[in-house]
Amino acid sequence: MSDKVFPSSKPAANATTTNATTNNPPTAATNKSHLYNPTSRPPYRPQPHTRRHRSRSGRNICCCCCFWTILTILLLLLLASIAGAALYILYRPHRPTFTITSLRIHRLNLTTSPDSSSSHLSTLFNLTVISKNPNSHISLDYEPFTVSALSDGNDVFLGNGTLPAFSLSKKNQTSFRNVVISGSNDLDVDAVNSLRSDLKKKKSEIGSVMLKIEMDTKVKMKVGGLKTKKVGIRVTCDGIKGSIPKGKIPTVAVTANSKCKADLRIKIWRWTF
Repeated sequence: MSDKVFPSSKPAANATTTNATTNNPPTAATNKSHLYNPTSRPPYRPQPHTRRHRSRSGRNICCCCCFWTILTILLLLLLASIAGAALYILYRPHRPTFTITSLRIHRLNLTTSPDSSSSHLSTLFNLTVISKNPNSHISLDYEPFTVSALSDGNDVFLGNGTLPAFSLSKKNQTSFRNVVISGSNDLDVDAVNSLRSDLKKKKSEIGSVMLKIEMDTKVKMKVGGLKTKKVGIRVTCDGIKGSIPKGKIPTVAVTANSKCKADLRIKIWRWTF
């Protein structure tokens, strides 16, 4: 009898190994093909540009706000101009007038030290002022005035004084007599040189000096039921020619050619005299 030959388990193991080895590569290939397959990538979808739309809408809102703001300001300015023109036509405002009817010079002495290192000026003036309100619909309330005397042309300060507060109703006037202006101060070299040419003529009959009077205060106006805020006013009277007094006898200055101008500005409609 012939012997039966049974296959050993090794070939089976080899076959299993062979099958395993033959089965693994397709899996790796499959995974590799899955990783590098272009069709497996998600399609590209461009995102909408939301930021640009937001920036454009923001710019549009900003432009609209600027436009309406400028338009509102222009309309307010137009209304203010119309209101100011209407008030001007309705009330016909006129500048208040001031006049210096007389001015006496009691003292105008300039003394210089022997070494010319310092100079001292002593002055005393007496004047009369008239104030008028030519407006038929406007009343004026003045605060106290500060009155200053200066040399006309070079504005050398000579002295100061005061005027009391007063009110002027419509088409009214008031006068102040014996308004005293005095000064006693040291002068610098420039001020002395400016006055010396006139004061050297003290002993002659033609010795004179040109004077200017400035009055500063604040005024409140009443227009019907409307009251303005207090605003500054300066009255300048120039062209006053005075002669140097001799001894204790005062001299009378020439005020016929003097002109007084009131500079006033109202903040409501910038009414400038």
